[in-house]
Amino acid sequence: MNRRTKLAALAVALLITAGAAGSATAAGEGAKAPREAAALTGTAKLYRVASDDITFSFDAHLAAKDVKDPQAATGTFRFSHYKGDWGGYAVAKVDCLLTGGKVAVVTGVVTDTDLPHLKGKRVGISVHDQGKRDRLGYSWVGRNADLEVPPCLSSAPFERTKAGTGDFHVTPWEVPYPAE
Repeated sequence: MNRRTKLAALAVALLITAGAAGSATAAGEGAKAPREAAALTGTAKLYRVASDDITFSFDAHLAAKDVKDPQAATGTFRFSHYKGDWGGYAVAKVDCLLTGGKVAVVTGVVTDTDLPHLKGKRVGISVHDQGKRDRLGYSWVGRNADLEVPPCLSSAPFERTKAGTGDFHVTPWEVPYPAE
């Protein structure tokens, strides 16, 4: 055999061996399940100088099997804003979740609310997970609430959370890029 054929045969043998070893490891006991592709969880109140009580809660997840489809995300998020006897709440069913590093954007369609103009609307929220003092933004700031928001779209996280009220946690999306 010439040298080129021997190198090719060796490369194929190494690939087969590595594949078999990887399969055995994955099938073996104690093998860890793959981590979810992305997540946004937690609850916190927004900081306000006035006496507004504004709370956001997230339980949004993108399964490992759906790593290439952020619109396959599942879960819910909830927000409320009260000041005296004025205010309301909304619960949305997640329809998209994108995360990058410590920043997340989640959208969902409002399924439950005491604010009739929000029922059935898609809203978007962004979070910057900074540890104890996170930041948050929402799609309805500075715009007509009747406009429809596309999936995975929100504003920059311009609000600060109130110290000591909770903590958001962002699991970064590991985008499956093809090998170079």
